[in-house]
Formats: sequence, structure tokens, C-alpha cells
Amino acid sequence: MAKAGKTTSRSTSKTAGKAAPRHDSGKAKPRKDSADARSAPRFDRTRNDHSRERAEDYVELIAELTAERGEARAVDMARRLGVSHVTVTRTVARLQKAGWVKSEPYRAIFLTPAGEELAAEARARHLVVLEFLRAAGVSAQTANLDAEGIEHHVSPETLAALKKLTAKIRED
Repeated sequence: MAKAGKTTSRSTSKTAGKAAPRHDSGKAKPRKDSADARSAPRFDRTRNDHSRERAEDYVELIAELTAERGEARAVDMARRLGVSHVTVTRTVARLQKAGWVKSEPYRAIFLTPAGEELAAEARARHLVVLEFLRAAGVSAQTANLDAEGIEHHVSPETLAALKKLTAKIRED
């Protein structure tokens, strides 16, 4: 017998404060010949790009601050990114686990060789996109803002095409 005020139905979204159990794996399995199956890789790539985006932004900023000031501190990163010190600390901890940064409490944050490589790759992509947008006539401020988002989602093939188009536009 159910107690008053408690839901006993499994069809509700919550049961005693917990999510209702799922009977499937949590992922829809589209048929191999469906349009959904053909478009799934596109969305997988976007999700992967988004998950790497924050890491790239952070290592790029660490490299920039280190070049400007000789070190990157969490407080400076928080100011530049417009986030809290706690957010920076948590993200830096994740970057440290991934092997991209070295950090100790109350000390500066430094890139590992892998972090330096990731920062250089992100910076190079940013510059290619920025130069293309500028060559296409986009204002400096808008081009810089747009390049910041686009750089994380551009494939090597598209990047090469942007380089070629930028050179061609500048020739004319």
C-alpha cells in the first residue's frame, strides 16, 4: 500500500526524489539506413568540438598570459574569462588531469609540452579564421569575436580552404 503523498507509478519523472529507471540504454538507436543515422556523426563531431573548446580557450589564455606577464594566475584568468576563481580552479584541475597544465596551490599555472602544443594549434586556427574574416571585409572587432567561436569547429580541410581563399582575396 502506498503512503499518502508518495507516487508509486514508474511513469512519473521522479520517484522519491530519484529519476525513474530507464529500460533502454539511454540512447536511441536509429536504423542504419535512416537520415538520423547518416546525420549522427555530424552531431558527434559538434559535441566533441564543444568538449575541447573550453580546454583550448584555457590553454590559449595561459600561453597568452605567460607571454605577457611571465606567468598565468587563476585570478587573472578569471578576470579575462569573466568567470569565478572557483570555475578557473576546477577547470585547471581538469586540464591538469588531462596532462595539459601544471599547477600547485597558490602558485602560477604553467603549460606542459602537450598544453603548449594544444595552445599553438588553437592559436594557429584562430589566426587563419581571423585573417580570412578580415580579408572578407569583416571589421576587426567582429572578426576577432567570430573567430573565437569558429576556430573550435573548423576541420583541417576547411582550414586549408580558408588559407587558400585568404591568399586569393589578398592577391586581387
